[in-house]
Amino acid sequence: MSDSTEKAAERFRGLDTWNTTEILSALWDGQMRAISAVLPALEKMAPAVDEAAVRLGSSSGRLIYVGAGSSGVISLLDSLELGSTFDWSDERAVVILPSGLDLSNGMADSVEDEGDVGAARIDDLDVTADDVVVGVSASGRSAFTVQALKRAGERGALTIGFANNTGSPLEAVAHHMIVALTGAEVVAGSTRLGAGTSQKVLFNLFSTTLMTRLGGIHDNLMVNVRPSNAKLRKRCAAMVAQIANTSEEEAADAIVRFGSVKRAVLGLAGVAEDAIEARLQAAGGVLRRSLEAEDKNQ
Repeated sequence: MSDSTEKAAERFRGLDTWNTTEILSALWDGQMRAISAVLPALEKMAPAVDEAAVRLGSSSGRLIYVGAGSSGVISLLDSLELGSTFDWSDERAVVILPSGLDLSNGMADSVEDEGDVGAARIDDLDVTADDVVVGVSASGRSAFTVQALKRAGERGALTIGFANNTGSPLEAVAHHMIVALTGAEVVAGSTRLGAGTSQKVLFNLFSTTLMTRLGGIHDNLMVNVRPSNAKLRKRCAAMVAQIANTSEEEAADAIVRFGSVKRAVLGLAGVAEDAIEARLQAAGGVLRRSLEAEDKNQ
């Protein structure tokens, strides 16, 4: 295996002597190449999303991210946004970093080499076949991440790997491997640049599509968003108004009465208040299926 993310690209020699605009242009070009590198990975990502959706949709399993260094921090960011955007339960969103979630003293880079620590973290979480574990590593060689993913697979979890090199140890232990070949960095070995950008894109695509499959999106609307401030409460009312074809005032009243965007839409569609929750559960939380079931019963 050739670790292309660690190579020093000849064309960027003397970077420190370039003028500021030239440096910025080189870095920008590296970012664009990183984003383009994600496109060929989509074919491998699709079955990973579908299998994860089946696993998580039929159980109370957790979506668990594992990573070290910049990769781990990027996974943490994605996980933290699942609750507010898709109302994904905080108990079902877990991130395993070498240093834990307290990054005030840095990212504990030395632990990245300790595979037994990664495996132990999986055991401590009592990972089961209900869980989906995503391991991310630019090189695909982080022992902490590789051994965590390996142990998760041994315990029956669905395992997914994100990396920026092919033929890595991570690939050997993942059920699904998604690779964005970003190549050598503008600043040699600084994988927070191109590799990190590609990982952020991979997580955006993976988690958003997964949550769509799990009912977090109707049309292109975030129907599970938590209305935690005035802006989001207004957005929720607008969504209900659009889906139910009613005024925002009536939509806002329905949200207060029924408790959420989905419940408000079903209530306005004529579903009895005491039957709304059962209808949603029978549809796996997917609003479209709930509405179609109502149509069939009319």
